[in-house]
Amino acid sequence: MKSDLDISSHYSRGDLLDRLKRALATDGVDPAHWSIEALAPYDQFHSRGLEATVEIADRLAIAAGDHILDIGSGIGGPARYFANRFGCAVTGVDLTPEFCAVARALTLALGLAGRVRFEVGNALAMPFPDGSFDGAYSMNVSMNIADKTSLYREIHRALKPGGWLLLSEIAKGPAGELDFPTPWAASASTSFLSTPEETRNGLVAAGFDIVHLHSTLEKALAYGARSRAMVERGEKPPHRAVQLIHGDIATEAMTNVARGLAESRIVPIEVLARKRLS
Repeated sequence: MKSDLDISSHYSRGDLLDRLKRALATDGVDPAHWSIEALAPYDQFHSRGLEATVEIADRLAIAAGDHILDIGSGIGGPARYFANRFGCAVTGVDLTPEFCAVARALTLALGLAGRVRFEVGNALAMPFPDGSFDGAYSMNVSMNIADKTSLYREIHRALKPGGWLLLSEIAKGPAGELDFPTPWAASASTSFLSTPEETRNGLVAAGFDIVHLHSTLEKALAYGARSRAMVERGEKPPHRAVQLIHGDIATEAMTNVARGLAESRIVPIEVLARKRLS
């Protein structure tokens, strides 16, 4: 589909692995000794980066024998964090082939290829049997998906009965439309935001029970303030994934998001839901 190509091309400019290697070298990281910590500023491509991933992990009861699904896995930072922390298996699916290729290379370099794998695919038609996963998460992904009904149904299909779903997303706020570009879309033609209530209703209709749904706006604003203060002191910000992925448009994209948050055009939300047992 044209929209799939438009979305994928927004994220893929080529030579991503080489650009990442150069960024790490600038940070003083030895390419022969990469670590989850060294990669974290670049491979956690979502709001608040590693901080948000750790918070989500803290809320979930994950066992070493669990198999977890990462929907929109990017270059694999969260998947590797979960696998390393819990000893679980993680399978990621992403629309962008370059993301999956880089994710595989980084996972192999970190010695996690036995527990973490990545598939190129569309979240509306994932290449997995019914009931494959104990849990699933998706971080800053659904903003690119217009058909939320099909998305929620497809995740529901892939989960075991009672399986959990954690969504960390940007929702539509009450105060008007966004300016573009943003980290997830070059224009409004590939940005599909739902309100928090629409998200709740869609998940319930798909067969999920909502455990909690809340705004993380205050955390996002505080994170942004801390990051700006670091830059003003001449330090590197903790989250550099947008710059890595988007290059020249990164500053404009992040400025538009910061303005959208401050003006209530968008609101970050976190949702924990469970697939009903029957």
